Amino acid sequence: MESPKPSISILVVEDEAITLEFLVTTLAKKYPNVTLYQALNGKTGLELFEVHTPYIVITDINMPGMSGGQMAGKIRAIKPDTKFIFLTGDTGKLSIEAAVGNGFKIEHYIDKPIDFWDLFFIIEKCIGEITHSTPLSVIDGNRVRHLD
Repeated sequence: MESPKPSISILVVEDEAITLEFLVTTLAKKYPNVTLYQALNGKTGLELFEVHTPYIVITDINMPGMSGGQMAGKIRAIKPDTKFIFLTGDTGKLSIEAAVGNGFKIEHYIDKPIDFWDLFFIIEKCIGEITHSTPLSVIDGNRVRHLD
């Protein structure tokens, strides 16, 4: 007997309201079976996480008040296996790791402006890891990328 696959949920935290709305709308269309939560800042994001404990957190790094890095550190203390996808206007993984601090290992990040095919690719990889399913494919009219 196969164990049931978890119901996937994603928290999106972005301080730019228009960007947040666009991200959530796009993700809702692409992943209609995924529960989405949204927050305009790290504090609200952490509060939503504590209530809903989503599997995946997509967050901007640089936000006023509680940064995405500070929020991620607090979330990792609650649920260490949370998958993070960091969005940044800064370039490079090292600058993100420095922003998060405390030896936080960055697994996934996307530079702004966001390439949605890259975002979908990373989300599907995370979903595959969570559900332990076989690799998925992301199909763009000109390319097929397999998640291994």
